[in-house]
Amino acid sequence: MFFGKRKEMISTNAPEFLIVGLGNPGAKYEFTRHNAGFLCLDVLSGDKNVKINKIKYKSVIGEVTLAGHRCIVQKPQTFMNNSGEAVKEAAAFYKIPAEKVLVIFDDISLPCGKMRIRRKGSDGGHNGIKSIIAHLGSDNFPRIKLGVGEKPSPDWDLADWVLSGFKKDELTALREACDNAVKAAELIIDGDIDKAMSLYN
Repeated sequence: MFFGKRKEMISTNAPEFLIVGLGNPGAKYEFTRHNAGFLCLDVLSGDKNVKINKIKYKSVIGEVTLAGHRCIVQKPQTFMNNSGEAVKEAAAFYKIPAEKVLVIFDDISLPCGKMRIRRKGSDGGHNGIKSIIAHLGSDNFPRIKLGVGEKPSPDWDLADWVLSGFKKDELTALREACDNAVKAAELIIDGDIDKAMSLYN
């Protein structure tokens, strides 16, 4: 199992934030590099004892309270390239602005186990982020990038690489990065992205 369980905390306030983990639905994609965002939400789910199992907004979703703020956690089920459709639906329903949408996703420019936090920015060639920017009409949302390693050689097809599985040691490194990403998410949700960047970038 990729995570353990702890006591869940529930807030009665309206949701303030949307935490999105990117990936592709289906068992065959579960432990592929492109699913680092999904795997990170699995860690958050286990750490906070949150069930991400409600089918809404072309996604599976759940709720969690981080640093006293009620958050919706979302795994879009649209496949990566259309992630923005699901994110837009959820953000619109809960009236959550782009700057309070935190996206967690894979980055092939970082080694496994490394992470980078950004306040906003371009899609960087990531199709899931490209879709979210297009549907939200903004790139002004924070994101946590999880390293999944670069292609072993230039001859590798990019799609084949991001849909390839992790080695055992890579999964161990990714798990540590996901643990840190959950801690960073709490800081970001609580308005202290500078501290998160200082600690985990």
